[in-house]
Amino acid sequence: MIDLFTPWTYKGLELKNRVVMPPMCQYSVEKKDGIATDWHFVHYVSRAVGGTGLVIIEMTDVEPDGRISDYDLGLWSDEQILPLARIVEACHQHGAKVAVQIAHAGRKAEDAPTPVAPSPIAFNEKYKSPRALTTDEVKAMPEKFAQAVKRAVQAGFDTIELHGAHGYLIHQFQSAYTNKRTDEYGKDLTKFGREVVQAAKSEMPADMPLIMRISAIEYVEGGYGLDHSIELAQAYKKAGVDIFHISAGGEGPIAAAGKPGTHAAYQVPFAREIKKAVGTPVIAVGRLDDPVLADAVIGNGDADLVAVGRGMLRNPYWTLEAAAQLRKEAGVPQQYINGFRH
Repeated sequence: MIDLFTPWTYKGLELKNRVVMPPMCQYSVEKKDGIATDWHFVHYVSRAVGGTGLVIIEMTDVEPDGRISDYDLGLWSDEQILPLARIVEACHQHGAKVAVQIAHAGRKAEDAPTPVAPSPIAFNEKYKSPRALTTDEVKAMPEKFAQAVKRAVQAGFDTIELHGAHGYLIHQFQSAYTNKRTDEYGKDLTKFGREVVQAAKSEMPADMPLIMRISAIEYVEGGYGLDHSIELAQAYKKAGVDIFHISAGGEGPIAAAGKPGTHAAYQVPFAREIKKAVGTPVIAVGRLDDPVLADAVIGNGDADLVAVGRGMLRNPYWTLEAAAQLRKEAGVPQQYINGFRH
């Protein structure tokens, strides 16, 4: 029987359980320099103490103007490496493995003087109008991802996640809703993403898996559906992606016809279908805070790993509590053992 607390191994990544902390922006950089602070250290390490198998550090950007806000993390500079390495080392001491989500916000870079995007289309009336990247600029962008990945490897991360979801730059290129280009990057909606994947892989050890987060469907009139995201995943798999992290949405305005669900596990069917169609491991996410439900997602084979976001923001020890509820062993720290005795 496979359950939430069954260890999981893929290539060189060995996890003690199937629980993932998904990337969630903290907007807590103090000097707008992209450098992790004591807040980030306590925030992530406490989830490692709390039993999480894989901690994914929040959206970390490849250039200053690629951030959602000036208070986001970055990996465009070598001085950003050591503070992240400190977090990774401490998480390892508590048995967690650590990933970092590498990204560029594209047209959703709120503090950039002039955001960039595949096409000059603003996210909405409250956002700045982006400038369309030239073809040469698009060709140069994957190297910025590669350099960020290189620094992440130097920092000791166990795996890398590329952010191809939620309406950020890779997503903008892979969607006909946001990509109106007439060059090669408009004619093939997977080209930019594939080049970023290949650039990332070029800086990663052979046994380090590459995760990619994608939006399975777009909650907007004229947006793509599951058929398109399966095609995207198949193309990205060929380019080198090992594991997909299945989310949805990220662009707006949200149309009534495509309004996202608010019920528990509303995105799990997308994870199940992509896993089945593409043949890669998947991470399910989206209102999976109930341990019994999270356990069922694994037990039923809908996903290989389960990401718990809001639940882990509320409780750093979500994993230990889930194990107690499910009567599983999660490795409670000796200092806390009295809190889990009946």
